[in-house]
Amino acid sequence: MLVTQVMKEFADPNRAAYWCYKWRERGARIGFVPTMGALHDGHLALVRRARAENDYAVVSIFVNPLQFGDARDYDLYPRDFEADAVLLSMEGAALAFTGTLAQFFPDSGGNLAKVALRDPGSAAEGLEGELRPGHFEGVATIVARLFELVRPTRAYFGEKDFQQTRVVLELAKELGGPPITVCPTLRDADGLALSSRNARLSVEQRREALALSRALYAARAAWQRGERDPAALCAVLARVAGDSALRLEYAEVRDPEVWTAERPRGPLARAQALLAAFCGDVRLIDTLRLDAPSE
Repeated sequence: MLVTQVMKEFADPNRAAYWCYKWRERGARIGFVPTMGALHDGHLALVRRARAENDYAVVSIFVNPLQFGDARDYDLYPRDFEADAVLLSMEGAALAFTGTLAQFFPDSGGNLAKVALRDPGSAAEGLEGELRPGHFEGVATIVARLFELVRPTRAYFGEKDFQQTRVVLELAKELGGPPITVCPTLRDADGLALSSRNARLSVEQRREALALSRALYAARAAWQRGERDPAALCAVLARVAGDSALRLEYAEVRDPEVWTAERPRGPLARAQALLAAFCGDVRLIDTLRLDAPSE
């Protein structure tokens, strides 16, 4: 059954949990999209997929303080639940909900230090896990809590946060579900990956940020020419991304099926390229599967 109705909006995650429970009991399939809001078409594509494959699409909007190591970055993260709700309603979402830290974790009383953090597993090692200590602990903790509240039929995440998707896949396996669908990265016509942080870029910074996608596609071109050496592929990424005003944090490749903290050794059978850089004071990440057909 595919159901159309006026979208519900809750500021209390417990009300959202009851709504989901009620419809699960009636046999409805719930597709779940966890977000931190500031929605763009990348998020909305996940909602459309969840809507198409389930009876209801449910979306959480919560800027999770547990995953921010930088208080300033947390404070600057855009928040507009009302505007996000309008977009979600237009896409046919059935429910959008938010809440406070104290509502999601009642035992904490809203105190970050009192939230029991989850071990994010081996996929959190290296790259983002090394550069952002505690980040994936915060991600795993809130995602596990959201899964507990919604108990979805399937959950949807974007590939751009590639290492995060590996953490979530490990988490779902540990929890016994739900099944996870990882959806492709969406890009603007100029190649820049869609991100809530893009709104903080100036016109000039946005032009500089395009070096990320240029580097990724240069690495894919090298792969298509037969390059399989990890160091050589990383050199292509670093050279192209470094030919800009970006402050590069890493330019790496990993086996997308077997996550390792360190760069793999020896010729690769498959490869995922990953980049992180600062454009001014805005931190951007991007990724691309190299052994995939050209887009």
